[in-house]
Amino acid sequence: MVTIQRRKKPRFVIREAAEADLPVLVEFLVKLALHVSGAAPQTLKEEEYQRLLSVLHAALLEDNKRLYVADHPESGLVGMGYVYVWRSQGIWEQAESVELRSGIIDDVWVEPAFRGLGIFRALLESLVAFAERHNAHELILEYSATNKQAKAVWTRMGFKTTGVRAAAYTATVRAALEN
Repeated sequence: MVTIQRRKKPRFVIREAAEADLPVLVEFLVKLALHVSGAAPQTLKEEEYQRLLSVLHAALLEDNKRLYVADHPESGLVGMGYVYVWRSQGIWEQAESVELRSGIIDDVWVEPAFRGLGIFRALLESLVAFAERHNAHELILEYSATNKQAKAVWTRMGFKTTGVRAAAYTATVRAALEN
């Protein structure tokens, strides 16, 4: 007797975000920011909430941007991913016009209770497919140097560190200039 094991059907659907999803996506962005900074939960200023809603709404309307969500039948939205395609003509004179395209993965979030279920991978598959459909030749992202979990995941997916983004308070730089 032969037993055939079937893979369990994922209990979530990856789909393009809709306008009705935007308030939840703002919540995800807040959670992501707090996760990256390691800060305790805080209340987002109303102006910033509105700004984030506006940015996400614009992403729904532009052909070179895409927001995907992971929708769970019982729990609602449990994850999101955002990608946009950046176009550049390059900086060097060339005989022919060359357009370089990069897929910028801006934000990916999966609710902690739903991690390890394949949601991240499914979101990433959608983000990569969108970039490929728009002829992006590379994928670019950034994550906090302190976020070891993100570094491990992105490294496993083939990303390599190609630069360093540094930040400083203006007062710190001013003090260094004056010394």
